Amino acid sequence: MAIYQSDGKKLLDVEYDAVVEVGDVVDGMRVLSTHAKSSDEYCVFLLEPLSRRIVCYIFDEIFIIGKSDEFDTLQEAVEAWNNDEI
Repeated sequence: MAIYQSDGKKLLDVEYDAVVEVGDVVDGMRVLSTHAKSSDEYCVFLLEPLSRRIVCYIFDEIFIIGKSDEFDTLQEAVEAWNNDEI
């Protein structure tokens, strides 16, 4: 399990080839699932501990290129990602 912090734009203090995986923690949120679209771009689904909502970070390498926190369930979030709604 790795623990990552971001500045809202990129992961801090990591190498460019770092990849967030299930079970890691990003900004205090546990990673529940990851889905890749290409070799560099992938989405990380995290559980926000206080609200229990699903937060999505879209990464291109270590850079956060998109975020969404509008999902109540992991299934909703994955469906939105697969339908290019995030």
